[in-house]
Amino acid sequence: MNILNTSFNTTYNTAPFSQIKDTDFLPAFKVAIDSAKQEIEAITNTLEAPSFENTIEALEFTGQQLDRISSIFFNLNSAETSDIIQKIAQEVSPLITEFSNDITLNEALFKRVKAIYDQKDTLELTTEQHTLLDKKYKSFARNGANLSEEKKNKLRAIDKQLSQLQLTFGENVLAETNNFEMLVTNVEELSGLPEGVLEAAKQLAESKDKEGWLFTLDYPSYIPFLTYADNRALRKKLAIAAGKKAFKGDALDNQKNVLQIAKLRFERAQLLGYKTHAHFVLEERMAKTPQKVEDFLEELLVKAKPAALREFKELQEFANSLDGISQLEKWDSAYYAEKLKQSRFDLDDEKLKPYFKLENVIDGAFKVAQKLFGLVFEEITTIDKYHEEVLTYKVTDANDELVAIFYADFFPRPGKRNGAWMTSYKPQFIKGDKNERPHISIVCNFTKPTKTKPSLLTFNEVTTLFHEFGHALHGMLANTTYPSLSGTSVFWDFVELPSQVFENWCYEKEALELFATHYQTGELIPMDLVQKIKDSAAFHEGMQTLRQLSFGLLDMSWHGIDPTSITDVKAHELKAFEGTQLFPDVKENCMSTSFSHIFQGGYSSGYYSYKWAEVLDADAFEFFKERGIFDKEVATKFMENVLSQGGIEDPMVLYKRFRGKEPQPDALLKRAGLMPSN
Repeated sequence: MNILNTSFNTTYNTAPFSQIKDTDFLPAFKVAIDSAKQEIEAITNTLEAPSFENTIEALEFTGQQLDRISSIFFNLNSAETSDIIQKIAQEVSPLITEFSNDITLNEALFKRVKAIYDQKDTLELTTEQHTLLDKKYKSFARNGANLSEEKKNKLRAIDKQLSQLQLTFGENVLAETNNFEMLVTNVEELSGLPEGVLEAAKQLAESKDKEGWLFTLDYPSYIPFLTYADNRALRKKLAIAAGKKAFKGDALDNQKNVLQIAKLRFERAQLLGYKTHAHFVLEERMAKTPQKVEDFLEELLVKAKPAALREFKELQEFANSLDGISQLEKWDSAYYAEKLKQSRFDLDDEKLKPYFKLENVIDGAFKVAQKLFGLVFEEITTIDKYHEEVLTYKVTDANDELVAIFYADFFPRPGKRNGAWMTSYKPQFIKGDKNERPHISIVCNFTKPTKTKPSLLTFNEVTTLFHEFGHALHGMLANTTYPSLSGTSVFWDFVELPSQVFENWCYEKEALELFATHYQTGELIPMDLVQKIKDSAAFHEGMQTLRQLSFGLLDMSWHGIDPTSITDVKAHELKAFEGTQLFPDVKENCMSTSFSHIFQGGYSSGYYSYKWAEVLDADAFEFFKERGIFDKEVATKFMENVLSQGGIEDPMVLYKRFRGKEPQPDALLKRAGLMPSN
């Protein structure tokens, strides 16, 4: 019997990773798809008149086993993949896409859904039921239910192609990341690099039976090198290698994939009656239209660009005075910015790292969550994990009731994609009288421990951990009836609010006192360092904002237009970057070919949402600061109106219920130092 097709007989019903073989996945998917098809047929063929319960609710709870298998499989494909898993993904993705289309293009089923939707105002539904009905109806209407048979077949073909192209795009980026290594055998070429970075590079070389110091494109190796290495030629070599991922004209090149994905998304949107892919996507976002997004990005650009140009000029003059650099290049930015920051604030990330031992930072995030929301985290070893490095926790509330199971996976590995993300292995929902609690995971790529040092985080890694943990809290504290409305199942430009607001505690003395102690002496982080962290928080905010806006504008340039006439990925990208470019272009580099957020992840037409959510988070945190950052009443309001509510209601309604008013961008502009604070 295939374990994936059974009810897991495990503690807390967790995934039985150690009992799953890679070869189990494909047959398990096929069985689960057949089973889900039978559930759909039962709903479609019932002789009972359509009702909310026998159609909408029944539909919501179909395919749960398939969803569970999918979450396990695709999470492993991101965090612990292999050639076998990637091959299975290429086979499975079209099957799932086809099954999904079988549902949304099922005429008889749509008739039942539409019959209920047409009488929604006469039904006595709760707010959550109204939202679910609306979401189910739109999942059909927005995905081809009203199309002719010929157009439905065309849509199926497009979706199948897209699912494979997006997978291939991601596989190419991962392979390119893994394929590059820079071995340095002369230690004199590594001046400027902190001792911990050198030790990690030495250890990595040894693990591959090489003499010297090995550097890769994994963030804990790449970022410190560009920030601290005095050797400009090597910084350039590493930066160019990172920038030309999947842009070399070889078997791993993504240029054709980018063009095809953009064109197929446009074709799909047109087929469904939308002007562009962005029009289709944004209809179900807080922003609503591409015009609103473009206006939003443009407004921030107008406010940030003068500051960015000032900062860039100052950085250029600083590099020139220090080393006679007459033209700043991309591989100079982090290096000279760090030196300028040190000279201005006397703040060096290396001085901070001893106070941010990974275990202490995790504990700090837990303590903040306990003070705010009454959560208790207890490490447990009685559940399976997919890799020995993964940490597992039981999360309970003040009444010792189970809130969630939490997985945390912190270090780079060859089978793991770069970056940091939160995901779920099992959603929260209520069925019958049982509130099924979620299984939530965060995955990061932090600095590994070495032979002589524990994992010591940069301050940027600390904020990343808090960011992903904020997403995790959104998943853990979910309390809705329906899985598709639970946790982070919210409008994409609202999903970053919990994560981004949680970063704010990293800058607060009261929070840092809970966990920022020196890993050797136990001494609390000196308060003058805390003040310097706060003072430097808006350092180069103009340039950082411009960088984020450039990504949002690039995203909209692919998805907010008709891309069919684009033939040159690089030329198109340069045009999109015209208004935000500070550094000279590097001809060998192209961002789009490895821009996984928009070509593989779910951020197409949605990259602006990071900035959008920053407006919400700055405004929300101002509320906490007015009352005290651990104020129970504000925390409870945030938990009850935002974190627990998932996608039950329109996000602005939820936000206003928490805050008492709509968010004001002034809070963000003040925090970023882009407008006066009084």
